Amino acid sequence: MLQVKLQHQLKQTLIHINIEDTKAKIYAIQGPSGIGKTTILNIIAGLRQPDEAYINVNNQLLVDTENHINVKIQQRQIGYLFQDYQLFPNMTVLQNITFMTKQSKHIDELIQRLNISHLMNQFPPTLSGGEAQRVALARTLSTKPNLILLDEPFSSLDDISRDEGIHLVKQIHEEWCIPIIFVTHSNYEAEVLLSLIHISEPTRQEAIS
Repeated sequence: MLQVKLQHQLKQTLIHINIEDTKAKIYAIQGPSGIGKTTILNIIAGLRQPDEAYINVNNQLLVDTENHINVKIQQRQIGYLFQDYQLFPNMTVLQNITFMTKQSKHIDELIQRLNISHLMNQFPPTLSGGEAQRVALARTLSTKPNLILLDEPFSSLDDISRDEGIHLVKQIHEEWCIPIIFVTHSNYEAEVLLSLIHISEPTRQEAIS
């Protein structure tokens, strides 16, 4: 179950979103640069305080500005894959993946599932774009999140790696039944996902549902 109702004023536009679903879906947030796509993810993750919001994920109330509820970032059970992946360059791949948790059967299964077992002793600067994406995705999934946030995860990849990444994200969604909110500039990426949220130009203000 996912409820995201938020309103936040940026310099040139008003972000107004209303998502309410009982089934896990993939949402693609699409729009021009500077319109607030990443801001939405940061609000949901707890990295930014919204003007008004009510956020409930899997029956866990995370934010209710009306009643002054704002759950701490580390307690939200949200996996966030940043645009530049933010892997720690001085840690091995395995250390990156287990940074927020411990080695477990779940981690072993993730490593096998994402086909990165041969990379465990390497360091991020030695990885290709597609490899780095898979490692970052493994870290995102390492804590068994109730919601996944993806910020332009394919923007630096070639076409083949991008298509493989999109297919992988859809597989994870289907197998884990986890809602995913996905930021993209690409019409192609948005079209192959399940649902589309389009953020309008800064001169327009409209609700998104």
